[in-house]
Amino acid sequence: MRKGRILFSLFLIAAGALAAYSARDWTFKAALFPLTVSIPLCLLAAMQLLLDLAGKPEQTSGPVVDMEFAADVTPEVARRRAIGIFLWVAGFILLVFLLGFPIAVPLFMFSYLKMQSRLGWLHSITLTAGAWGFFYFLFQRFLNMQFEAGEIQRWIGW
Repeated sequence: MRKGRILFSLFLIAAGALAAYSARDWTFKAALFPLTVSIPLCLLAAMQLLLDLAGKPEQTSGPVVDMEFAADVTPEVARRRAIGIFLWVAGFILLVFLLGFPIAVPLFMFSYLKMQSRLGWLHSITLTAGAWGFFYFLFQRFLNMQFEAGEIQRWIGW
């Protein structure tokens, strides 16, 4: 088991290093995502490798999984919940396609908070405004990343 963990950590370090190395000549915008994923991946995998190399082998005597899912939900309720989650995700993807990210993110977030989470108007508006402000200033102002317009905006010529 320990040998497998060491090999997996080495694999993750190699994959992260390869991704970071591949992005070295890319433009800032193109390299931003691979670097923000690969650098922490390398660091965390290296820490895990050191723990696996220096640590004692795990001694387990109890169950392998220490978390048990609730068994009091009927299959019908579980199915309805899974379909609901799928529909929310599909709705978000559709909103992004039709309206673009800058409009879809706050619209989806407000809709989810109001309809699914059943938060009050003040909480829904406040959380949506905060998330939209963070999204807008980080991506569009600070990083100057312009997102593509949605299909509806293209149809009407915005």
